[in-house]
Amino acid sequence: MRALITGGAGQLGRELAGLLPRRGWETVCASRQDTDVTDAALVRLALAESGADVVFHCAAWTAVDAAEEQAEECRRVNVLGSRNVAEACRESGSAMIYVSTDYVFDGGGARPWRPEDKCAPLSVYGQSKRDGELEVLRSLERYFIVRTSWLFGKNGHNFISAVLRAGRERDRVEVVDDQIGGPTYAADLAALLCDMAMTERYGVYHAANTGYCSRYELAAEAFRLTGTAAALVPVRTVDYPRHAPRPRNSRFAMDSLTAAGFALLPPWQDALARYLRETGEMA
Repeated sequence: MRALITGGAGQLGRELAGLLPRRGWETVCASRQDTDVTDAALVRLALAESGADVVFHCAAWTAVDAAEEQAEECRRVNVLGSRNVAEACRESGSAMIYVSTDYVFDGGGARPWRPEDKCAPLSVYGQSKRDGELEVLRSLERYFIVRTSWLFGKNGHNFISAVLRAGRERDRVEVVDDQIGGPTYAADLAALLCDMAMTERYGVYHAANTGYCSRYELAAEAFRLTGTAAALVPVRTVDYPRHAPRPRNSRFAMDSLTAAGFALLPPWQDALARYLRETGEMA
C-alpha cells in the first residue's frame, strides 16, 4: 500500500509519517514547502508521482483567531485545498482521509455530538473546515471524514505545551473551565487513521481519546503530573475573550467507531501521561 500525507510537517502528519512505514506502507510526506494544496496542478502531480492508494489530508489552516482577519487565506487552504485534493483523488481512484474538527458545531447544549448532527460553525475557521468536508462529500465515494478535538502531539504547539510553558513563566495561570470536550493525542489518532485506511468502511466519524474534561481540568492534570507549581485559576469563556468564538460543548459521541469495528482511543488521562513522558515533561 502507498500513502500520501499532506501537511506532513504538522503534529498529526509527522505521527503518520513515522507510523505508516512501520506498518509496511510506502509513504510520501508532503509539507507546505513541497506541495501547496491550493495549487491544483501541484496536487495532481504529487498524487501521480506518489501512486498513493490513500491520501491522508492533514494540511490545514489551524490558526483559529487569525482566520477571523485572514478569512480569504484560511478558506484558500481549507476549502480550495481540500477541493483540489478531493478532485485529484477522484481522478486517480485514491481514497481520502480528511481530518476535520469539533469547530464545525456551534457547541450548544451538553449532549455529545453525533456525526449526523447539523453543523453550525461559529467561526471562519469552523466554517472553512465544514466547507472542506462538503468538497470531499461532493467529489468522492471512497472517503473518511474524521472529526477530532483538542489535538495535541509531540511535534508542534498545542494547548498543553502552551499552558505548561505559562506555568513555568508565571505564578498564576488562568484557564477556562466551561469549555468541555475530549483531548486527542496525535499518536493515538494516527494509529486509528492507519487502521481505517486498511478498510473500506467509509463515512463520517468522530474520534478523540475517551472521556470528557474541561480545559481547566486538562491543565490541572498536566500541572499535577509535571509538578508545575503555578496557581491554576478557573475562568469563564466570557471573561477570556478571543477573536474567534470557541465551542463550549465539544463532546463527541463515538459509537460510530465501534459500530464500524474500530477500537476506541485510550482514556485522555492515559494519553496525557504518555505524551508528557515522551516529551520529557514527566519522568
